[in-house]
Amino acid sequence: MPDPYARYRRLKFDKPHASVLRITMENGRMNTTDEVLHAELADIWRDVDKDASINAAIVTGAGKVFSAGGDFSIIQQSIDDFQSRARQWREAREIVYNLINCSKPVVSAMRGVAVGAGLVCGLLADISIATRDCRIIDGHTRLGVAAGDHAAIVWPLLCGLAKAKYYLLLCDEVLGTEAERIGLVSLAVDDRELDAKAVEIATRLAEGAQSAIRWTKYALNNWLRAMGPTFDTSLALEFLGFGGPEVKEGLASHREKRAPAFPPNTPL
Repeated sequence: MPDPYARYRRLKFDKPHASVLRITMENGRMNTTDEVLHAELADIWRDVDKDASINAAIVTGAGKVFSAGGDFSIIQQSIDDFQSRARQWREAREIVYNLINCSKPVVSAMRGVAVGAGLVCGLLADISIATRDCRIIDGHTRLGVAAGDHAAIVWPLLCGLAKAKYYLLLCDEVLGTEAERIGLVSLAVDDRELDAKAVEIATRLAEGAQSAIRWTKYALNNWLRAMGPTFDTSLALEFLGFGGPEVKEGLASHREKRAPAFPPNTPL
């Protein structure tokens, strides 16, 4: 039988338990989401769903960082090229919907910093675990585009609309301890406990009653499916923004490590 995971380049795989697949984002650059990783995060959940040997999955990042956000190159592509922007929009949609529709429960283990498409998987995981000092940031408005990705579909449900607006509009970071307090993540643990806790929970899920667990996930995720139109709107507005002037300044300010000077307001 061919290995369904052999084609992946930015995702690495191991099995800490016979029925648990651990998926590790790894690219040597703080696990930023480049063109390859973005596409792979869209595809992996279909392969996990079809893999009869897997009952649960863990998603984490290599080294000391979960994922440091979008690679500057993929952002530039989306600004400059319509075809790249359209492809990334489709992949961004599939990352969210494929993870929601994956029948197997997913556990995330986040440390260091969690931003961008990696954070999508981290917060949409069925059980999300972060280190107490993990820096969770939705950086969209700081970049100069609307908060798309997963933000509108799940942040208000997890932590309430008031907290969601505060963090999504201002792009303030949320440390793991605070994220647990407001309900943004399931658990916050010390760094030394993170990997073992993720394996422990994934093992319990893998050894549990599979139809009961999977059908419970399916039913609960109808909360997210019901927010599909809101998500689709947010994602469309995010990618509309990649054709505008604000994202150019946002990206330049990131590259130059300075505060952005966004252009004056344009009537919308």
